[in-house]
Amino acid sequence: MRFEEVYGGWRKRSLTQEEAARVLGVCQRTFRRLVDRYEESGLEGLIDKRLNGDCRRVPVDEVFRLIEQYKGKHEGWNARHFYAWYRRGGGTRSYTWVKCRLQDARLIAKAPGRGKHRKHRERAAWQGMMLHQDGSKHQWVPGVQWDLVLTMDDATNEHYSLFFVEEEGTKSSFQGVKEVIETRGLFSSIYTDRGSHYWTTPEAGGKVDRVNLTQFGRAMKNLGIHMIPAYSPEARGRCERMFRTHQERLPKELALAGITEMGAANHYIKDVYLPAFNEEFRQPSMEEGSVFVPYIGTDLDDIVCEQYERVVGKDNCICFEGLKLQIPADQHRLHYVKVTVRVNRYPDGSLAIFHGPRRLACYSPRGDLKEIKTKKRMRQNATA
Repeated sequence: MRFEEVYGGWRKRSLTQEEAARVLGVCQRTFRRLVDRYEESGLEGLIDKRLNGDCRRVPVDEVFRLIEQYKGKHEGWNARHFYAWYRRGGGTRSYTWVKCRLQDARLIAKAPGRGKHRKHRERAAWQGMMLHQDGSKHQWVPGVQWDLVLTMDDATNEHYSLFFVEEEGTKSSFQGVKEVIETRGLFSSIYTDRGSHYWTTPEAGGKVDRVNLTQFGRAMKNLGIHMIPAYSPEARGRCERMFRTHQERLPKELALAGITEMGAANHYIKDVYLPAFNEEFRQPSMEEGSVFVPYIGTDLDDIVCEQYERVVGKDNCICFEGLKLQIPADQHRLHYVKVTVRVNRYPDGSLAIFHGPRRLACYSPRGDLKEIKTKKRMRQNATA
């Protein structure tokens, strides 16, 4: 009856279609459907047929008989085998229906997925739009396995950074990004796997946590670089293909050069291998131009590093991973007791304490206090 009132107002043009739909609490498309059903079948056409049940639904007794038949004589049979016997016994339902009923009753397990239909992803249009970073463990020299850390451009295949480390992690990731920024500038995004140094993943194999960032994630956020996680090996296909090429070529070249130490291997990659590799495999980008921009911020080392917060004790010291770091007296405050400070740990293991933007002290990896060379002290030393 409510619809008839609204329908009459709409026919008399006292209500627009949008207003009529709003009165009924539906969208305009649903209102048009209701009009079609009303004009075709009257009020009977507006009745929701789902309220009367589905006349095609199989009776519950038949489902129970099927399940009891499987449990009684055919337990352990696969769905196809059982369906053949079901048909021989006069069953009329489809194979899919029989299989789904048995799966609903948890009598047979669902088959694993056959994989997804994957689409080819075009390369980035400009240099610096998206970089890949990944590591590959391999026996690069006889009897030793190192990790090769690669940072490459998606648009051109050009390798901006390539080096060996004992084990891939936060330190190596920082090193690769820093080399790119120092030589090329800031880039737009970086594509990585879901390694624990890149992302926090609450559930194994699940979605990454974009709120609780890792040290690497925090640094990329500070630099304005967007991080993209890869959820399958196929998503990192370009990196994987490059690693297969390196695994085929690099061990042979290192053996030819008689190199067995990591330091010498990294020098060889930087001076000989990488320039030749880029010359051979680099390709032009789809569009001319680059999105790299020069880095003009604060000291890059203070961003591309590990950062931790600590509260200063009553003796103006903080405890950091077994070390006791003494904060020296300065002209800015009488003391730093109960003040929250930031501890930076750099790739070489050295430490520094910051209060806001101000560096309070620097330390060696063993916790020994270093002298901070201020501009005033540097002028005094130059005058002397």
